[in-house]
Amino acid sequence: MKTTVFSTHKFEEPHLLSANKGRHELKLLEVRLAQNTASLAQGTEAISLFTSDDASAEVLEKLSALGVKYIALRTAGYNNVATEKAAELGIKISRVPAYSPYAIAEHTMALILALNRKLIRANNRVRDMNFSLNGLTGFDLNGKTVGVIGTGKIGAILVKILYGFGCKILAQDIIEDKNLISSYGVKYTDYKTICRQADIISLHVPLISSTRHLIDSKHISLMKPGIMLINTSRGGLVDTKAVIEGLKTGKIGYFGIDVYEEEEGLFFEDHSEDILQDDVIARLMTFNNVLITSHQAFLTETALTNIADTTIYNLDCFEKGTVSGNEVA
Repeated sequence: MKTTVFSTHKFEEPHLLSANKGRHELKLLEVRLAQNTASLAQGTEAISLFTSDDASAEVLEKLSALGVKYIALRTAGYNNVATEKAAELGIKISRVPAYSPYAIAEHTMALILALNRKLIRANNRVRDMNFSLNGLTGFDLNGKTVGVIGTGKIGAILVKILYGFGCKILAQDIIEDKNLISSYGVKYTDYKTICRQADIISLHVPLISSTRHLIDSKHISLMKPGIMLINTSRGGLVDTKAVIEGLKTGKIGYFGIDVYEEEEGLFFEDHSEDILQDDVIARLMTFNNVLITSHQAFLTETALTNIADTTIYNLDCFEKGTVSGNEVA
């Protein structure tokens, strides 16, 4: 099957080619899908998309007119795709529902530890031959209360890791995991209670209308002074401007993110020679208690292999007209 792969990154290309084994004719493009690049899918039945690609209704109409019938997402989330429009146009969509929840959970823990123990600042000091410990004091994770919002595959693994550190764990999810309750002492409660009681809050829910700006000024006001907030899920879960106000007042003591609500066109690209146009993230970068990584939580060999394998499998199923089990309803 002829497939145009948008937003192909150097780190994933060998995995895609290895998984494909020549079965499909892949046109690998570095450019992201947008209204002005949709025409590059000319002559292909399928396209493959990454997080930053724009599959809005207008773009889907252009793709449909070109004869595109299938979209193979290389992600678990699909909030960048106008699914109702795709259904209307008869475009089928598949995704990679799980590639390595361990990768995301472990990166989340890395952000927590790096912020707490001020590892970036400490490393920079040592490189400048400054071996002073002033300003590097952290806290014991043992005994701290952590709120895990969303206890699906990633959240559940994070719970296990936190349990190993001796943390008390509060959780919120529409479905309570009985195993987490019995094995790790997780206490399910409501979001406001977590805001009031947690020392650390980590987000692991999908971005839908009800979760957009889950972290806003109202909920920040309920939190303990010096709260640590971590987001490795979706950028839109956080009202970044509200967080900046919280950082300025000291209400938020630590902020770690691997995703950003306006990351489109910024993350996954080298802008080292450019003037940063985004004033919000520029302001975030001025705080020494903020740690930002550019959507790399998934970036492990295991995850990249699983993403490639599942993407090619989904293309196989499209071509054969069979059900993969990874379809987006």
